[in-house]
Amino acid sequence: MTNANDFTQVQPQTRNTQTEMMISRQAQEVQAAMVIAKKFPRDEVESFNRILRVCQRKRLAEGAMYEYPRGGTKVTGPSIRLAEAMAQNWGNIDFGILELEQKSGESQVMAYAWDLETNTRQTKVFSVPHMRGTKRGNVPLTDPRDIYEMVANQGARRLRACILGVIPGDVVDAAVEECQKTLVSGNTEPLIDRVRKGIKLFEDKFSVTKQMIEKYIGCKTEAFSENDMLRLNNVYRSLRDGMAKREDYFEITPPVDEKEVQNPFDGKNSEQKKEEAREEKSEGAVTNGEESDSGQLLLPGTEQ
Repeated sequence: MTNANDFTQVQPQTRNTQTEMMISRQAQEVQAAMVIAKKFPRDEVESFNRILRVCQRKRLAEGAMYEYPRGGTKVTGPSIRLAEAMAQNWGNIDFGILELEQKSGESQVMAYAWDLETNTRQTKVFSVPHMRGTKRGNVPLTDPRDIYEMVANQGARRLRACILGVIPGDVVDAAVEECQKTLVSGNTEPLIDRVRKGIKLFEDKFSVTKQMIEKYIGCKTEAFSENDMLRLNNVYRSLRDGMAKREDYFEITPPVDEKEVQNPFDGKNSEQKKEEAREEKSEGAVTNGEESDSGQLLLPGTEQ
């Protein structure tokens, strides 16, 4: 007769066996990848040229950099899209994101990038709480899709740092410069003139003022960059095609009617004016009496 406790004792052994098999398989895959990388090493000149050719694509160049305002300045750097393109064309790099564990309302995630040829590895292990920060506070996430998107978003940032850590810095700088050339090459008009025309177009078409645009971008118009113009172009297309409203991007302040605005000091001012008028009348009466009296009095030694 089989006891139920026998099954409870066998289950942990089964899980351990499966885990060991998975670890063994991954180790064999890594060993095979390293052997292939050593057997077919990258041609750095050709890899470098491939990266530059990829950066000449307009669509990739538009999303090659990220920017966000912080402390009155702009923080900028290569985006995850550019990092992935460089890793793919540099060759012999294993990179990705792994969710190690999910419990207690958070996920343990590992982002890694491994140069199989030089055996250079960048690994970042971090936790992602299952909540989203809003203006009203933190909101817990319960939908599996929302949790997946949060983990993927947080993991992409660490993955970008890992990839940039294994690719030589001069290659990254050259890729960024090539993307900037690609963005500027298609525009013969100076950036400041395009910014001025874009602001006027927003004012004429959607009644969006210069102050609203500056608040949305996070800096003055004189400091706008090519990436800022790309953001404005995307917003303009969304508004033009009816996909969004201007309130979705800009803070709209309602116009103030001067007739409806009441000065809280009007009543006090009128009372003060009345009191001043009364004081002036009383002072005028006193001065008149003094003048009549002074006309009747004579200085000593002037009696007739």
